[in-house]
Amino acid sequence: MKEIFIATSNPDKVREFTQMLKPLGYDVKSLLDLDEKIEIIEDGKTFEENAYKKAKSVYDVLHKEVISDDSGLCVNAMNGKPGVYSARFLGEDTPYRAKNTYILDEIKGAKDRGAQFVCVICHIQEDGSYKTYHGVCEGEIALKIEGEHGFGYDPIFYYPPFMTTLANVSDEEKHEVSHRGKALKLLLEDLKK
Repeated sequence: MKEIFIATSNPDKVREFTQMLKPLGYDVKSLLDLDEKIEIIEDGKTFEENAYKKAKSVYDVLHKEVISDDSGLCVNAMNGKPGVYSARFLGEDTPYRAKNTYILDEIKGAKDRGAQFVCVICHIQEDGSYKTYHGVCEGEIALKIEGEHGFGYDPIFYYPPFMTTLANVSDEEKHEVSHRGKALKLLLEDLKK
């Protein structure tokens, strides 16, 4: 099995990446598997900048193949916010239920409830070369928090083709249409070459 590092300590992201990469013969490791702490500063202005910074921070320490992602929710009625600040929106320690409630309150009565989940994955190979992969999932902000699956903003992200939120569908269904799933599929196409 070929080892690949995911530049995250988010167990939900590790699970999603593992589900997609393990069938290709990858032994998926993350920051959770390391004894040393690698400091990652996410101060980029775009998802692409942050994805690269995360991957490069880990690559500079390990000099091994690394994948990172930066993703977020962009709400039309909030001028694209929380955007690149999605994880840190209202403070890093603020539970997502509170963040979701805030967004629902903030856009109450808005005519345009459109939203996009955006994901950029950065893959740095062992030789230091890198490539980025982009995925977008178009949807709307639901009228209420709904669903027990998924994580983050999934309970308020209504996906019209499913007629429900992403938190109400299985992981497999979500991977087929999600921003991360789309970006990962592009990465997987390259990894299979």
